[in-house]
Amino acid sequence: MRYLLDTHAFLWFVLDDKRISTKAKSIIKDSKNEIYFSAASAWEMSIKIRLGRLTIEEELEPFIVKQLAENIFSTLPITIFHSFYTSKLPDIHKNPFDRMIIAQSQLENMSLISKDKDIKKYKVQIVW
Repeated sequence: MRYLLDTHAFLWFVLDDKRISTKAKSIIKDSKNEIYFSAASAWEMSIKIRLGRLTIEEELEPFIVKQLAENIFSTLPITIFHSFYTSKLPDIHKNPFDRMIIAQSQLENMSLISKDKDIKKYKVQIVW
């Protein structure tokens, strides 16, 4: 199966944070699954670090690149079609990064690994 990581799921997994669910951790670790990391998550993390709302021990770019390689995560770029699709989503979630990840999940037919309760209100397969 193919899964897309929400930003917090990526961080909680790679930082071995106890907030990640056992089920999510198991799915991510299963080598039969393809795990994707969205460019939207890198963008979100960049902005949060700049605003002082996220702190990591390393510089962001080498940290993400290292984690993608170590965990064999694939990257999912943002396409123009993903961007257009965000305008078709109901206005449940106001966070633009989450809206992009929802659009990507729907258009790419991927289950989304996320704890976000608002995302569950969209027509997207959530795993947590």
